[in-house]
Amino acid sequence: MCNEIVVVVAPDAPEPALPGALTVRIARDPVEGEGPLVGLAAGLAEVSTDLAIVVAGDMPEIQPAVLEEMLAVAREAPADAVALGDGGRFRPLPVVVRVERARSTAGALVGGGERRLRTLLDALRVAVIDETSWHALDPDRRTLRDVDAPEDLDA
Repeated sequence: MCNEIVVVVAPDAPEPALPGALTVRIARDPVEGEGPLVGLAAGLAEVSTDLAIVVAGDMPEIQPAVLEEMLAVAREAPADAVALGDGGRFRPLPVVVRVERARSTAGALVGGGERRLRTLLDALRVAVIDETSWHALDPDRRTLRDVDAPEDLDA
């Protein structure tokens, strides 16, 4: 169950058209083009839950079963974040974070001039779900698909 949805948009962007059944809060980047960590910090400032699922708007095929497993691990693991293993490393998105720890760490990193999302995860204790485990839930790896250009929709 999702208690709240926060969407981060550019400072002057119009509010996105979202399905009417959803209650969504809009957070705004303080300055356009400052990078994903700044956007995440803006979004986390609006979150009131203990855990947050963080995804990018260009990841249209995230599988609910994978997110549910990430949440289950987050509830059990002594970690600040849960990520998916991929090729010997972990992916920065999607990620589940403990909001208070991620919020304070992201704020400190942004204040120090950092803009990369991976830097936040490098500063947190991350539990990684191995590829075999999450692939069993998403054999086609659709969760990691991102769409950066219209032609990516055909891939």
